[in-house]
Amino acid sequence: MTMPTDEELAALGAAFELFARRHKLAEALGPERPLNELDKQILSYVARSDGCGPSDVARFLGVANTTVSSATDRLVKRDLLRRQRPEADRRAVALHLTPAGESRVAALQAMYGELYRRLLAPLDPAERRQLIAMMAKVANDDA
Repeated sequence: MTMPTDEELAALGAAFELFARRHKLAEALGPERPLNELDKQILSYVARSDGCGPSDVARFLGVANTTVSSATDRLVKRDLLRRQRPEADRRAVALHLTPAGESRVAALQAMYGELYRRLLAPLDPAERRQLIAMMAKVANDDA
């Protein structure tokens, strides 16, 4: 395997920066106050895993429990998330989206969908498959 050249690194950095600016701009133009990346990831995880605990979220995201605790505090204050104590174990905490949280997750999914559509639109179907496969390979690389 060869190491990337400085030119390749610069080109990749420029492409990522442009993509990130478009993403942040798309979210900033929305009607709600933007969320940080951790908050978006927590809301998305809870949407897929309703009733999960904070430690489940921390384990999935690979962050400390205290980090998730602080973030859930913010999300509860913004009325996007609620905590519930299950009757079976009053020491545990289950996380649920509020109606506002459900709306926010739906809006984020629509925004990301549009962003990904724009990213893939200039590519033909074979190039799209290649890009998706390459991104999956990079994302799953443990090195």
